[in-house]
Amino acid sequence: MEPFHTDVIIEPFRIRSVEPIRSTTQAEREKLLQAAHYNPFLLKADDVLIDLLTDSGTGAMSSGQWAAMIASDESYAGSKSYYKLETAVRDITGLTHVIPTHQGRAAENILFSTIAKPGDIIPSNSHFDTTRAHVENNGAEALDLVIREGREPQTIHPFKGNMDIPALRNFLETTDLSRVPVIMLTITNNSGGGQPVSMKNIRDVSALAREFGIPFFLDACRFAENSWFIKIREEGYEDKSPIEIAREMFSYADGCTMSAKKDGMSNIGGFLALNDDTLAARCRSMTILTEGFPTYGGMAGYDMEAVAAGLYEALDEGYLRYRIRSTTYLGDKLTRAGISIIQPVGGHAVYIDARDMLPHIEPLHYPAWSLANALYVAGGIRSVEIGSVMFGLQPDGSEKPASMELVRLAIPRRVYTQSHVDFLAEAVIHVFHHRHALRGYKITSQDRVLRHFTAHLEPLCE
Repeated sequence: MEPFHTDVIIEPFRIRSVEPIRSTTQAEREKLLQAAHYNPFLLKADDVLIDLLTDSGTGAMSSGQWAAMIASDESYAGSKSYYKLETAVRDITGLTHVIPTHQGRAAENILFSTIAKPGDIIPSNSHFDTTRAHVENNGAEALDLVIREGREPQTIHPFKGNMDIPALRNFLETTDLSRVPVIMLTITNNSGGGQPVSMKNIRDVSALAREFGIPFFLDACRFAENSWFIKIREEGYEDKSPIEIAREMFSYADGCTMSAKKDGMSNIGGFLALNDDTLAARCRSMTILTEGFPTYGGMAGYDMEAVAAGLYEALDEGYLRYRIRSTTYLGDKLTRAGISIIQPVGGHAVYIDARDMLPHIEPLHYPAWSLANALYVAGGIRSVEIGSVMFGLQPDGSEKPASMELVRLAIPRRVYTQSHVDFLAEAVIHVFHHRHALRGYKITSQDRVLRHFTAHLEPLCE
């Protein structure tokens, strides 16, 4: 008999617990969106059918994680659950000091509150929203140096998350290095479409950091997905396991921030890991002030157990093959319908190019926000804008269009089945066919920091 091959995506798990979701009518959703001031963040989760707002903390945990949680140690200091987490992080990253935090932005807050000051500049491939906010909150500038292809949605490149090495070198050669406390690299590059960074690029950034004597940190929240892309796209890594690739990635870094709500496969948690003894001591002091004792850092023992197990589960080849294939499946369906998305499809999400879909809406009338709201009205689907609402407000209070206008459909881990994705694709295609009826929005109230979380908006009149 010849080997059996199929294009059907089979989930590498069985479902033993279910959560009901409810449908609403389009008329109900129109009223609900209006009551939420046209901001999907302000909708109640019960009013959402398929929730793709984020993949952060929204995944389903495994039976192994739940079993580990039952055996957790909730001691305030020296918990055995902490040492289990520390062992896992050290095993995968090779980094010496492991400081738990309640989530990734807490790790960012501790790091940048400790090392950044007004006038500093922190280069990265692309800072995501919370990273940029913490950098700017400490008076520093967040500088994005992604390669040119990373700013071109339709351009095909295997590693569109790469840092622009010549631009980074030029920046370091022409800048007072006392103003550069760290070089960051986000893997995968979330605001650039979930695009991976190659091992060569990580190595090259690391070499530049060492040449100029600057610490090099990874924003590692999707390190496992990045490892898989290296395995399938970069020559010389096809026979290496994801954990081997991950260990090499981290070997080039001096530290990392981590939201374990992504590739930690947990609903909460994160950590800051680093090698520098003096910096670690300063960060631990900040941890005590803002998070808790350094052996729990804002996490319960059972959360540390879940993360310790989840870090290894995220590196499982069967899971990663399914994870990336299922996201690509959605992207392929939208592309065949004529919808422009960031190509190639990234790891955790499909990013729709709203600027291309809605050219009749000006950037500062927020076309990606308009599209996200239309998806909710049409199908009860909650997504998130990554465009001029998220990134348009400048530190001086002015506003300028974001480099791209994207709607991110972030896929929670181990939550939705292929039939959910098929329904989702049909809803997006329906909105695409009626795209000329969509109109822009104006902001009626906003905060100065991370305004997209709480802003109130109104649709513009015809």
